[in-house]
Amino acid sequence: MNDELSDGIELEFDLDEAPQKVWRAISIPEFRENWLPKEALAEAEATTVTPGEAVRYTMRDDAPPFLESTVTFTVAPNDTGGTCLRVVHELTDSRLVRMVAANGNSPPLMLAA
Repeated sequence: MNDELSDGIELEFDLDEAPQKVWRAISIPEFRENWLPKEALAEAEATTVTPGEAVRYTMRDDAPPFLESTVTFTVAPNDTGGTCLRVVHELTDSRLVRMVAANGNSPPLMLAA
């Protein structure tokens, strides 16, 4: 069993498609809706956009306790003329407060409601 808390999930994909095409798929709502429906999002619009490079969305679970998280998509050209797509999904709900002992000799703890 791993006692450490994870800050999130990081995935990286090498795609054959050009960065512009991947960017459109993750940033234009009509295209994004095909694989990331608006019902999964806490807000309809992206929370942060760096045009052509990165976009971040706030998501909310559809089941209790309805935790919020952020997912960040980063697009960059790869060596083969395609795209390197990096996805970072982090649990950011303010109800999950991490506590660390003053001496730092123990793993972080979460407070229970």
